[in-house]
Amino acid sequence: MARVPYIEFSECQACGTCEAVCPEVFKLNEDLGYAEVIDPHGGSEECIQEAIESCPAECIRWVEE
Repeated sequence: MARVPYIEFSECQACGTCEAVCPEVFKLNEDLGYAEVIDPHGGSEECIQEAIESCPAECIRWVEE
């Protein structure tokens, strides 16, 4: 099974780091106050993993698709 990134919205600090690291996959929704996965297959696993490791709230995780 493939894995995809998932954001726990309640933990997100809306810092925008994930979007800065991997904008093909993540987008900060300023209206809602958290980041969203806009295309789980839009970037490489390396790019997504870097966003996961860069997240100060540690709210991005891999989940099975």
